[in-house]
Amino acid sequence: MTLPSKFNFTKALLTELPPPATGRASYSDTKVDALRLRVSSSGAKTFSVYGRVKNGSPQRITLGRFPTLSVEQARTRALVLLAELATGVDVAQRHRVTKQTAALAAQSAQHSLSRLCDNYCDYLEAIGRNSHRDARSIFKLHVKEAWPKVAALPAKDVTPEQIADMMRRLLDAGKGRTSNKLRSYLHAAYQVARAAKSKPSIPVAFKNFDVRINPVSDTAPDEAQNNSDKKPLTEEELRIYWRLIRDTPGVKAAALRVHLLTGAQRIAQFVRLRTEHISENEIKLFDGKGRPGRPPREHPLPLITAAAKALEECHPQGEYALSTDVGKTHLAPTTLSNWATEIVGDAIENFQTKRLRSGVETALAKAKISGEIRGRLQSHGIAGVQARHYDGHDYMDEKRSSLIALYRLLEPKRTREKARQKVRLKKEQGRQRHQPKKLPLRREQRHFPAPTQPRKERPSLT
Repeated sequence: MTLPSKFNFTKALLTELPPPATGRASYSDTKVDALRLRVSSSGAKTFSVYGRVKNGSPQRITLGRFPTLSVEQARTRALVLLAELATGVDVAQRHRVTKQTAALAAQSAQHSLSRLCDNYCDYLEAIGRNSHRDARSIFKLHVKEAWPKVAALPAKDVTPEQIADMMRRLLDAGKGRTSNKLRSYLHAAYQVARAAKSKPSIPVAFKNFDVRINPVSDTAPDEAQNNSDKKPLTEEELRIYWRLIRDTPGVKAAALRVHLLTGAQRIAQFVRLRTEHISENEIKLFDGKGRPGRPPREHPLPLITAAAKALEECHPQGEYALSTDVGKTHLAPTTLSNWATEIVGDAIENFQTKRLRSGVETALAKAKISGEIRGRLQSHGIAGVQARHYDGHDYMDEKRSSLIALYRLLEPKRTREKARQKVRLKKEQGRQRHQPKKLPLRREQRHFPAPTQPRKERPSLT
């Protein structure tokens, strides 16, 4: 089908219009002389209008593609644009500005506060930080859903006042601790994006946010919400808790015994213990708390005899040692906490598992264990140049001594002595069972005592 370069545009004719072998072919409409249709060799058909701005140079303005844009719509748009050109409106320049604005908007959407939050959570997950789950939840609820317009802004354009408004909303709702956590996560996200320009270990995606200042730095946390409310367990309450989990059979109590006898580590870190990180005398956890961008720090812990025995009762296998599906996944922190609450019942008033960690810390302090050793045992307060770069001691002997002191506090001396007696009795019974039985001696093997006096000879009868 061959058509002249100028004809009356109809849907049927334009649909059947063949593409050129190479390059582009251009056609004009007889009804609106300035309306053009350009057909490429790939078959794309594009409407455009050709005109001249008053007292200016000629312009070609793209209208859209056929058949998405119909012939009637193309003619209507062409007439409107021609009228504007006649009055001196630079339509081409306006289209360029509109296109640039749309491109900037698209770029802003790619580097919005919402995208920065997502990238930061992905970064935390990539370097093995378990806090990425908590950060995702807080960003979703208290940034994206609560402040959608602010979340859509370019991250670099968000102001300290807008961050403060996010925090104020949570404070007014009685969620002061969540407000401080939101501030902490946002501050860390901005710090990572800001440092990306000079720190090559940070993914280049953060550099594209073009963050030069951290708006969260100009806000202040609510210090009253950071006060500890853990109410550490007393020594007597620790003993009650120990007796309950010691005398309860099963895997649940065994896991709780391991947790307590290794110093009441952070539950979120403890439940992620991997089977490969268990040896005869120690286990290895990983502490993900610390400065943003740093991988989790190894946290080795010695196993005292009672802890090693309890760990065996957990039957570690598969990838994770503490699991309900043969090591495929680890226990949830809430699961272990619920086990403890279930076993304790009403025996300890207002019992919470977070009181265990502070209770152990307090008990060890009373037992004259130094603050440095307590910090090494529970993996907190380890900071400074000396600790990071110079002190290479593993403190395993000191940690073991602390755990033995804790066990002695939990098990009174009388109870420990009874346990030792049972162990000694079992060992003695075992030795007796393995000793060979004494068989009766034969007559020739029997020992007869030698005579004390020489035997008198009988007188001969001859």
